Amino acid sequence: MRHMLRYLGQRLYTTWAVVWFIIPFVLIYPFQWYFSRRPTGGGVVHALNRFWSWLSITMWGVPVEVVRESKGPNPQPCVYVANHGSYIDIMMLFKYIPGFLNMMGKASLARVPVWGPLFGNVYITVDRASAVSRGRAMVAARRTLAAGNSIAIFAEGRISPTPGKELLPFLDGAFQMAIEAGVPIVPVGMPLNHMFMPDVEKDLRVRYHRLKIVFHPPIPTAGLTLADIPELKARVYAQLAADFLPEGAVKPGRSTWRAPAAVSASPEPRQPTNS
Repeated sequence: MRHMLRYLGQRLYTTWAVVWFIIPFVLIYPFQWYFSRRPTGGGVVHALNRFWSWLSITMWGVPVEVVRESKGPNPQPCVYVANHGSYIDIMMLFKYIPGFLNMMGKASLARVPVWGPLFGNVYITVDRASAVSRGRAMVAARRTLAAGNSIAIFAEGRISPTPGKELLPFLDGAFQMAIEAGVPIVPVGMPLNHMFMPDVEKDLRVRYHRLKIVFHPPIPTAGLTLADIPELKARVYAQLAADFLPEGAVKPGRSTWRAPAAVSASPEPRQPTNS
Protein backbone atom coordinates (compact mmCIF):
# COMPACT_ATOMS: atom_id res chain seq x y z
CA MET A 1 0.00 0.00 0.00
CA ARG A 2 2.81 2.42 0.83
CA HIS A 3 4.34 1.94 -2.63
CA MET A 4 0.93 2.41 -4.30
CA LEU A 5 0.35 5.72 -2.46
CA ARG A 6 3.85 6.90 -3.35
CA TYR A 7 3.25 6.03 -6.99
CA LEU A 8 -0.07 7.91 -7.07
CA GLY A 9 1.55 10.90 -5.39
CA GLN A 10 4.30 11.00 -8.00
CA ARG A 11 1.77 10.76 -10.83
CA LEU A 12 -0.34 13.57 -9.35
CA TYR A 13 2.68 15.80 -8.81
CA THR A 14 3.89 15.15 -12.36
CA THR A 15 0.49 16.27 -13.64
CA TRP A 16 0.61 19.38 -11.43
CA ALA A 17 4.11 20.29 -12.67
CA VAL A 18 3.19 19.80 -16.33
CA VAL A 19 0.03 21.87 -15.98
CA TRP A 20 1.97 24.76 -14.44
CA PHE A 21 4.56 24.49 -17.17
CA ILE A 22 1.91 24.73 -19.89
CA ILE A 23 -0.46 27.34 -18.44
CA PRO A 24 2.05 30.25 -18.33
CA PHE A 25 3.29 29.39 -21.81
CA VAL A 26 -0.24 29.43 -23.23
CA LEU A 27 -0.89 32.79 -21.58
CA ILE A 28 2.21 34.50 -22.96
CA TYR A 29 2.51 32.72 -26.32
CA PRO A 30 0.57 35.31 -28.40
CA PHE A 31 2.80 38.09 -27.08
CA GLN A 32 5.95 36.01 -27.60
CA TRP A 33 4.92 35.20 -31.15
CA TYR A 34 4.30 38.88 -31.93
CA PHE A 35 7.46 40.33 -30.37
CA SER A 36 9.76 37.54 -31.56
CA ARG A 37 9.10 38.77 -35.11
CA ARG A 38 10.08 42.33 -34.30
CA PRO A 39 13.74 43.38 -34.70
CA THR A 40 13.74 45.00 -31.26
CA GLY A 41 11.38 42.57 -29.55
CA GLY A 42 14.00 40.26 -28.03
CA GLY A 43 13.99 42.03 -24.69
CA VAL A 44 10.21 41.70 -24.36
CA VAL A 45 10.32 38.01 -25.27
CA HIS A 46 13.02 37.40 -22.67
CA ALA A 47 11.02 39.26 -20.02
CA LEU A 48 8.06 37.02 -20.85
CA ASN A 49 10.29 33.95 -20.58
CA ARG A 50 11.49 35.12 -17.17
CA PHE A 51 7.85 35.50 -16.06
CA TRP A 52 7.07 32.02 -17.38
CA SER A 53 10.05 30.54 -15.49
CA TRP A 54 9.22 32.42 -12.29
CA LEU A 55 5.57 31.32 -12.27
CA SER A 56 6.28 27.69 -13.15
CA ILE A 57 9.03 27.21 -10.57
CA THR A 58 6.97 29.02 -7.93
CA MET A 59 3.92 26.86 -8.56
CA TRP A 60 5.97 23.67 -8.48
CA GLY A 61 6.44 24.50 -4.81
CA VAL A 62 9.98 23.19 -4.51
CA PRO A 63 12.44 25.00 -2.23
CA VAL A 64 15.29 26.63 -4.16
CA GLU A 65 18.58 27.49 -2.50
CA VAL A 66 20.31 30.39 -4.26
CA VAL A 67 23.98 30.88 -3.39
CA ARG A 68 25.71 34.04 -4.59
CA GLU A 69 29.35 33.90 -3.56
CA SER A 70 30.09 37.47 -4.66
CA LYS A 71 28.83 40.58 -2.95
CA GLY A 72 26.89 42.80 -5.30
CA PRO A 73 25.71 42.14 -8.85
CA ASN A 74 27.79 40.31 -11.44
CA PRO A 75 29.62 42.50 -13.97
CA GLN A 76 27.88 43.31 -17.24
CA PRO A 77 28.45 41.91 -19.71
CA CYS A 78 29.81 38.50 -18.76
CA VAL A 79 29.67 34.89 -19.91
CA TYR A 80 27.75 32.57 -17.58
CA VAL A 81 29.14 29.03 -17.87
CA ALA A 82 26.77 26.43 -16.42
CA ASN A 83 26.61 22.67 -16.13
CA HIS A 84 23.78 20.92 -17.98
CA GLY A 85 21.81 18.18 -16.27
CA SER A 86 18.09 18.76 -16.89
CA TYR A 87 15.44 20.24 -19.14
CA ILE A 88 14.75 22.90 -16.49
CA ASP A 89 18.29 24.35 -16.54
CA ILE A 90 17.30 27.15 -18.93
CA MET A 91 14.31 28.08 -16.75
CA MET A 92 16.52 28.30 -13.67
CA LEU A 93 18.94 30.61 -15.46
CA PHE A 94 16.11 32.77 -16.77
CA LYS A 95 14.60 33.15 -13.31
CA TYR A 96 17.73 33.84 -11.29
CA ILE A 97 19.82 35.96 -13.69
CA PRO A 98 18.37 39.48 -13.81
CA GLY A 99 18.02 41.53 -16.96
CA PHE A 100 18.32 40.43 -20.56
CA LEU A 101 20.29 37.23 -21.03
CA ASN A 102 21.16 35.75 -24.39
CA MET A 103 21.32 31.97 -24.48
CA MET A 104 23.43 29.82 -26.75
CA GLY A 105 21.69 26.50 -27.29
CA LYS A 106 21.84 23.58 -29.67
CA ALA A 107 20.13 23.99 -33.04
CA SER A 108 17.59 21.26 -32.27
CA LEU A 109 15.91 23.60 -29.74
CA ALA A 110 14.70 25.74 -32.63
CA ARG A 111 12.92 22.69 -34.06
CA VAL A 112 10.83 22.02 -30.97
CA PRO A 113 7.16 22.44 -31.96
CA VAL A 114 5.55 25.81 -31.16
CA TRP A 115 8.21 27.05 -28.71
CA GLY A 116 11.26 26.28 -30.84
CA PRO A 117 10.84 29.04 -33.45
CA LEU A 118 10.50 31.60 -30.66
CA PHE A 119 13.79 30.46 -29.15
CA GLY A 120 15.50 30.48 -32.54
CA ASN A 121 14.31 34.01 -33.33
CA VAL A 122 15.53 35.55 -30.08
CA TYR A 123 18.48 33.49 -28.85
CA ILE A 124 21.57 31.96 -30.46
CA THR A 125 21.43 28.42 -31.81
CA VAL A 126 24.37 26.39 -33.01
CA ASP A 127 24.87 23.08 -34.79
CA ARG A 128 28.21 22.00 -33.37
CA ALA A 129 28.68 19.52 -36.22
CA SER A 130 28.74 22.41 -38.71
CA ALA A 131 31.73 24.76 -38.93
CA VAL A 132 29.52 27.35 -40.65
CA SER A 133 26.94 27.23 -37.86
CA ARG A 134 29.63 27.48 -35.18
CA GLY A 135 31.13 30.50 -36.93
CA ARG A 136 27.79 32.28 -37.19
CA ALA A 137 27.05 31.58 -33.54
CA MET A 138 30.38 33.03 -32.46
CA VAL A 139 29.75 36.18 -34.50
CA ALA A 140 26.29 36.57 -32.91
CA ALA A 141 27.79 36.03 -29.45
CA ARG A 142 30.46 38.68 -30.01
CA ARG A 143 27.77 41.15 -31.10
CA THR A 144 25.75 40.38 -27.98
CA LEU A 145 28.71 41.00 -25.69
CA ALA A 146 29.70 44.14 -27.61
CA ALA A 147 26.18 45.48 -27.06
CA GLY A 148 26.63 45.05 -23.30
CA ASN A 149 24.46 41.94 -22.89
CA SER A 150 25.51 38.76 -21.13
CA ILE A 151 25.43 35.24 -22.55
CA ALA A 152 24.78 31.89 -20.86
CA ILE A 153 26.32 28.71 -22.26
CA PHE A 154 26.30 25.08 -21.22
CA ALA A 155 29.98 24.28 -21.57
CA GLU A 156 29.32 20.54 -21.88
CA GLY A 157 27.34 21.13 -25.06
CA ARG A 158 24.59 18.69 -24.08
CA ILE A 159 22.95 17.15 -21.03
CA SER A 160 25.35 14.88 -19.20
CA PRO A 161 24.27 11.22 -19.02
CA THR A 162 25.48 11.20 -15.40
CA PRO A 163 24.36 14.59 -14.04
CA GLY A 164 25.24 15.26 -10.43
CA LYS A 165 28.00 12.69 -10.63
CA GLU A 166 30.27 13.54 -13.55
CA LEU A 167 30.61 16.45 -15.97
CA LEU A 168 31.21 15.95 -19.66
CA PRO A 169 34.40 17.50 -21.09
CA PHE A 170 33.99 21.23 -21.62
CA LEU A 171 33.99 22.72 -25.10
CA ASP A 172 36.19 25.73 -25.90
CA GLY A 173 33.54 28.13 -27.26
CA ALA A 174 32.47 29.87 -24.04
CA PHE A 175 36.05 30.45 -22.93
CA GLN A 176 37.19 31.60 -26.36
CA MET A 177 34.47 34.24 -26.67
CA ALA A 178 35.03 35.50 -23.12
CA ILE A 179 38.77 35.92 -23.72
CA GLU A 180 38.30 37.56 -27.11
CA ALA A 181 35.73 40.01 -25.68
CA GLY A 182 37.72 40.54 -22.48
CA VAL A 183 34.67 39.88 -20.27
CA PRO A 184 34.54 37.85 -17.05
CA ILE A 185 33.30 34.27 -16.79
CA VAL A 186 30.77 33.48 -14.06
CA PRO A 187 30.55 29.73 -13.30
CA VAL A 188 27.03 28.60 -12.40
CA GLY A 189 26.45 25.26 -10.69
CA MET A 190 23.05 23.54 -10.70
CA PRO A 191 23.67 20.20 -8.98
CA LEU A 192 20.08 19.04 -8.32
CA ASN A 193 17.93 19.98 -11.32
CA HIS A 194 18.05 16.41 -12.65
CA MET A 195 16.55 15.17 -9.39
CA PHE A 196 13.43 17.18 -10.21
CA MET A 197 13.30 16.40 -13.95
CA PRO A 198 15.97 14.08 -15.36
CA ASP A 199 16.69 13.65 -19.05
CA VAL A 200 15.23 10.20 -19.72
CA GLU A 201 14.54 9.05 -23.27
CA LYS A 202 10.85 8.43 -24.03
CA ASP A 203 9.87 9.01 -20.41
CA LEU A 204 8.75 11.94 -18.28
CA ARG A 205 9.86 11.83 -14.69
CA VAL A 206 9.09 14.66 -12.31
CA ARG A 207 9.91 14.35 -8.63
CA TYR A 208 9.37 16.85 -5.83
CA HIS A 209 12.93 17.67 -4.86
CA ARG A 210 14.76 20.72 -3.60
CA LEU A 211 16.84 22.71 -6.10
CA LYS A 212 20.06 24.65 -5.78
CA ILE A 213 21.88 27.18 -7.95
CA VAL A 214 25.35 28.51 -7.15
CA PHE A 215 26.83 31.66 -8.69
CA HIS A 216 30.59 31.56 -8.25
CA PRO A 217 32.73 34.73 -8.24
CA PRO A 218 33.50 36.19 -11.67
CA ILE A 219 36.79 35.09 -13.22
CA PRO A 220 38.49 37.96 -15.11
CA THR A 221 39.78 37.19 -18.60
CA ALA A 222 41.47 40.53 -19.36
CA GLY A 223 45.03 39.86 -20.47
CA LEU A 224 44.42 36.18 -21.19
CA THR A 225 45.06 34.62 -24.59
CA LEU A 226 43.65 31.56 -26.31
CA ALA A 227 46.62 29.63 -24.95
CA ASP A 228 45.07 30.06 -21.48
CA ILE A 229 41.86 28.21 -22.41
CA PRO A 230 42.90 24.77 -21.06
CA GLU A 231 43.79 26.21 -17.64
CA LEU A 232 40.63 28.33 -17.57
CA LYS A 233 38.45 25.34 -18.48
CA ALA A 234 40.07 23.22 -15.79
CA ARG A 235 39.41 25.91 -13.18
CA VAL A 236 35.72 26.26 -14.03
CA TYR A 237 35.32 22.47 -14.37
CA ALA A 238 36.71 21.96 -10.86
CA GLN A 239 34.37 24.59 -9.40
CA LEU A 240 31.23 23.12 -10.95
CA ALA A 241 32.21 19.55 -10.11
CA ALA A 242 32.71 20.62 -6.49
CA ASP A 243 29.04 21.75 -6.39
CA PHE A 244 27.82 18.16 -6.73
CA LEU A 245 26.02 16.72 -3.72
CA PRO A 246 25.69 13.10 -2.54
CA GLU A 247 21.90 13.21 -2.91
CA GLY A 248 22.25 13.97 -6.61
CA ALA A 249 24.60 11.15 -7.53
CA VAL A 250 21.83 8.88 -8.88
CA LYS A 251 18.99 9.95 -11.20
CA PRO A 252 15.44 9.15 -10.03
CA GLY A 253 14.13 5.80 -11.19
CA ARG A 254 10.91 5.01 -13.01
CA SER A 255 7.67 5.28 -11.02
CA THR A 256 6.17 1.93 -10.06
CA TRP A 257 3.37 0.87 -7.79
CA ARG A 258 5.03 -2.46 -7.06
CA ALA A 259 7.20 -2.99 -4.04
CA PRO A 260 10.80 -3.80 -4.88
CA ALA A 261 11.39 -7.49 -5.07
CA ALA A 262 13.08 -8.93 -2.05
CA VAL A 263 16.56 -10.19 -2.66
CA SER A 264 16.82 -13.71 -1.40
CA ALA A 265 20.05 -14.82 0.14
CA SER A 266 21.89 -17.38 -1.95
CA PRO A 267 22.67 -20.58 -0.11
CA GLU A 268 26.29 -20.96 0.75
CA PRO A 269 28.06 -23.48 -1.45
CA ARG A 270 28.66 -26.80 0.19
CA GLN A 271 32.23 -27.52 1.03
CA PRO A 272 33.57 -30.75 -0.38
CA THR A 273 34.32 -33.37 2.25
CA ASN A 274 37.42 -35.48 2.31
CA SER A 275 36.64 -39.12 1.77
